[in-house]
Amino acid sequence: MKSLFLVLFTSVMLLACSSKTASISPSTESITESVYASGIVISDKQYQVYSTVNGILQTTLVSEGDTVSAGMPLFKLFNESSKLSNDNAALAAEFSDIKNNQAKITELKINLNLAAKKLEQDSLLFKRQTALWQQNIGSRLQYEQSELAYQNSKTAYEAARLRYNDLIRQLRYSSVQSQKNLEISSRMVRDFTINSEVSGRVYSILKKNGELVTPQTPIAIIGDAGHFIINLQVDEYDIVKVQNGMQVFVSLDSYKGEVFEARISKINPIMNERTKTFLVEALFVNQPPKLYPNLTVEANIVLQVKNKALTIPRQYLINDSFVLNSKGEKIPVKTGLKDYKKVEILSGISANDQLSLPK
Repeated sequence: MKSLFLVLFTSVMLLACSSKTASISPSTESITESVYASGIVISDKQYQVYSTVNGILQTTLVSEGDTVSAGMPLFKLFNESSKLSNDNAALAAEFSDIKNNQAKITELKINLNLAAKKLEQDSLLFKRQTALWQQNIGSRLQYEQSELAYQNSKTAYEAARLRYNDLIRQLRYSSVQSQKNLEISSRMVRDFTINSEVSGRVYSILKKNGELVTPQTPIAIIGDAGHFIINLQVDEYDIVKVQNGMQVFVSLDSYKGEVFEARISKINPIMNERTKTFLVEALFVNQPPKLYPNLTVEANIVLQVKNKALTIPRQYLINDSFVLNSKGEKIPVKTGLKDYKKVEILSGISANDQLSLPK
């Protein structure tokens, strides 16, 4: 009986203590309204390296972790057909170059000069024969023959001039066209050397030497070595509350127990239809000493802060509209700001009221 009494007494005391603990009064303190978001850290200017041509990865000129500068060669690809096409383009450009066709030009120029001299000579003879004919000197046959010779020389000169000009035009066209083809081919060959678009660090190499590279598959990931961006996924229900410049408190699994301050820098104005979220970028105010791309983060975007607010723990709120007083009676209340622990009470109770924890 004594033991039973002690057990009953202990149980009553525990229930009394539990009841005591569950009864509270509202407190006056500051409360912060925030939006939760999760995301990852990415390097500033981070991008995936792609090739613009198909080829076999022949040489990798960098290693993961290397620092690179903009324009620095990263990879070399090999494609036999493109090399042969470039060689053919170079041969065609050399063959069509005006300097290498001077013999043709000289030949037609000589013919043009001869035709011009003959035309000049036949023109003088025709003028003389015309003057004699007007004086009734000479025969009509001689006059007509000199006129015919002049006309033939004139036609021959025009034909020689047209052939000469046409050759020059064709050679210039072929030379320019072949040079353009060589430039295109050379540029395609240069595309087989892939250069860095930014100065930064090589974070990942995704292909090995000997593997096929296409424009559809990335080869590497490169980004800034010292500056990082926080990519946050904000729910569509919360995005209308978020604005540029808002304060963000960020926690990372890599820095347990630490909270870092950031600011919203960009809100991408299109929703991801699959996740129903918006991409929001934030920049660290004080960046952690060491970061890597794809580190996971959790963040609270601060919407507003209110000092001297009357608050209660969220578990004391019933259906967002009622609380229980010490007698167990439901009291309607009007709520204001909320965070994950507390809720602001605007009206319905005072700081002197005793509240019971709902069961």
